[in-house]
Amino acid sequence: MNITLRQLSYFKALAEHGNFGRAALSERVSQPALSMQIKALEDALGGALVERHARAVVLTPFGRRILDHAEAVLSRMQLLEEAARWKDGLAGRLALGVIPTIAPYLLPGLLARLRADNLALDVEVQEAQTNRLLDDLAAGRIDAAIMALPSGGTGVSERRLFDDRFFLAGSAARIAALNTGAEALRPTELGTQQLMLLEDGHCLTDQALEVCGRGRGHAQINTGASSLATLSRLVAAGFGLTLLPEMALKTEARDLTVQRFAAPEPYRTIGLVRRATSPKADWFDTLAEIIIDLSGTLTFDPPAPLDRP
Repeated sequence: MNITLRQLSYFKALAEHGNFGRAALSERVSQPALSMQIKALEDALGGALVERHARAVVLTPFGRRILDHAEAVLSRMQLLEEAARWKDGLAGRLALGVIPTIAPYLLPGLLARLRADNLALDVEVQEAQTNRLLDDLAAGRIDAAIMALPSGGTGVSERRLFDDRFFLAGSAARIAALNTGAEALRPTELGTQQLMLLEDGHCLTDQALEVCGRGRGHAQINTGASSLATLSRLVAAGFGLTLLPEMALKTEARDLTVQRFAAPEPYRTIGLVRRATSPKADWFDTLAEIIIDLSGTLTFDPPAPLDRP
């Protein structure tokens, strides 16, 4: 009997996607190539693993039993590869995921630091939203991910890195219009001001809504920008106010007026996430300490909160 890890991986993907085309896409191979390997696996095992229908496949009872074994074998193989790869600490190849509201501001400094410490380290970066990164992490496509905590993922281990404060940003006229009232500026006291946020799917949008005490159906909420760069340009043109994370300000707030909130200032917590089953090794802590050290370069010092009469 000649069964390969590739065949088991393709079979697992087919079971997950229920379709040859989607499974092939996820495995980055052609559909005929994946279909051929599934047929070879069935021949080697002596039975049909799936029922083939026009647009979908359904696992046979025999296929469900084989899937359990395939997942166990692939999981153990993944642990074996990780143990070998990380035996010398942060070396070899590192597949790192980063969410879009962190990547442009942290990655340049992080990659430069990693290259300075180890020229032989091969870093592969995957930028995607939280849910996609958690899927990639679970599937072993990435080793760790930098994202806001809590991640909401299952079977993961999280390490807090630093807190990233939120600041109010807008045109000079819109910020000046807030200069009324007796109390210092607070995120829940933005009145009828239009609040511009990123499109759905970004955890930063959910965090901003929670901080401001507004729901998605609020009349003064506009969620549509796909990046902080687009969002900041819209706000600079006077289309509303927004909340920007501190790490983005040096890049995105050049044409904006930025205002701190009164204490306690709202923030998001940035963390490093790995699979809980991944062997505990020095590379994870080394990477975390490097990021923590770099976080000091991302701070911003705008004017103090408005002193309003």
